[in-house]
Amino acid sequence: MSDNIQTVTVLSKTTWTPNLFSFTVSRPDSFKFTAGQFVRLGVNPSQLKYYQQTDASDEVSDTALNEDVFRAYSIVSSPFDEVIEFFSIVIPDGAFTSQLQHLQVGDELLLNTMPFGFLTLARYQKPLPKDLWLLATGTGLAPFLSMLQDLKTWEDYEHIVLAYSARSTEELAYVEKIESLQEDFGTLVDNPANLIFIPIVTREPVEGALSERLPKLLLEGTLQARAGIALDIDTTHVMLCGNPDMVEDTKEALKTLGLVMNRRGEGNIAVENYW
Repeated sequence: MSDNIQTVTVLSKTTWTPNLFSFTVSRPDSFKFTAGQFVRLGVNPSQLKYYQQTDASDEVSDTALNEDVFRAYSIVSSPFDEVIEFFSIVIPDGAFTSQLQHLQVGDELLLNTMPFGFLTLARYQKPLPKDLWLLATGTGLAPFLSMLQDLKTWEDYEHIVLAYSARSTEELAYVEKIESLQEDFGTLVDNPANLIFIPIVTREPVEGALSERLPKLLLEGTLQARAGIALDIDTTHVMLCGNPDMVEDTKEALKTLGLVMNRRGEGNIAVENYW
C-alpha cells in the first residue's frame, strides 16, 4: 500500500434520495487540501459491514472481494474542518458506488491523501475581478460548498452567484446549508461578498426556481437577469462542475457570450475534468 493511502472511518451519513447521499469520514492529521480540489477515495467490499453483490446470479470470488476500488471525489467540507465530507451519486451496478451506498457509521474506507485538481480560486491571477459565478449540477456542487466555507472567498469578491441545477426538488441537496452560508461565513469578514443563490429544477415546476438547462438560461440572459449581474469579460470568473454534458454545453454558451477559457491564470472560465 502506498504511503499516501490511509484508512478513515465513516462518522455520519445523510441520504438525500435513493440515488444521492453524503457522508463524513475522519480526517488524518497530516491531510491538507485547497477548497475545490478532489481526492481518490477507496473501498474494499469485504471490509464493509453490509456487502451487496451487484448481480445476485454471479458468485463473487475471494479475490474480487479483496480488490480495492478507487474513485475521484470532490470534497464538500472546508479545508479547516475536523472531518471530511463527500457528496455521492449512486451509479447502478457501479463497482464503487453500488457498494458505497450501503455505508454505515463505523465502516472503514481508504483515502489517498494526495489532493488533485485545479478547480481552485488560486488558479486565477491577481487582481481578481469582482464577480464569481459557480455553476453546478448534481454532486458537482461539492467543490463550491468547500469554497464557500473558506473565508478567503468572501474576502476576494463582491458578488458570488451560485446556480445549482437538479432534476427534482428532492435532488436539490444542501439548500438549508446554502441559505445559511451568508450568515455563517459572510459575517466573519469586513465587506463580505454578497451571495446570490439561484436554484434550478429541470423536471418539475418549483416556485422560485428556474427550470431550463444552464446553457439556455445563459444564452437567453435569464440567469443573468435573476442574478442582477452581467457576465463581463473584465469582471467575471466562472467555474463549472457537474455532468460532463452540462460542463461542455455551458462552456460553449459562455464562449458565445464572449468569455474565454482560463489559461495560465488568465481568462474567465474554469472547469474540472475528472469524471
